[in-house]
Amino acid sequence: MKAPDFTLPASNGENVTLSQFHGKYVVLYFYPKDMTPGCTTEACEFRDHHEVFEELGAVVIGISPDSIVRHKKFIEKHRLPFLLLADEKQDVAKAYDVWKLKKNFGKEYMGIERSTFLIDPNGQIVKEWRKVKVNGHVEEVLNALKEAVGSNK
Repeated sequence: MKAPDFTLPASNGENVTLSQFHGKYVVLYFYPKDMTPGCTTEACEFRDHHEVFEELGAVVIGISPDSIVRHKKFIEKHRLPFLLLADEKQDVAKAYDVWKLKKNFGKEYMGIERSTFLIDPNGQIVKEWRKVKVNGHVEEVLNALKEAVGSNK
């Protein structure tokens, strides 16, 4: 399936378009909120494996509804080496079908369902993870990337 293209403001002060990464693998991960425990753990695991992703020719990009200002604080606090994109209107989350009705402590609200998409150099989604559990997730993504890179040689 072709990954929906988009353009969003990024933590580096530029607008980033998915198609600008044509020719590279993209690990696109959606997360609910900067500075929360699960999202911090996930971001730091992507940070800790960042060099391996780069060696395999992949770009890691995080997306949440948070503002660029909040993303910059999150990046500075945790020394994140990859871009975070601000999807404040949830348009991209809706395009990837990760904007969902959630329930927490008896309350219902709309929010991001933690999800990751592995997109190949031609812009095709080759693997997706929905309702992600943080523990062990980054290793799963890395293994899928290694498999995808190996099959394209």
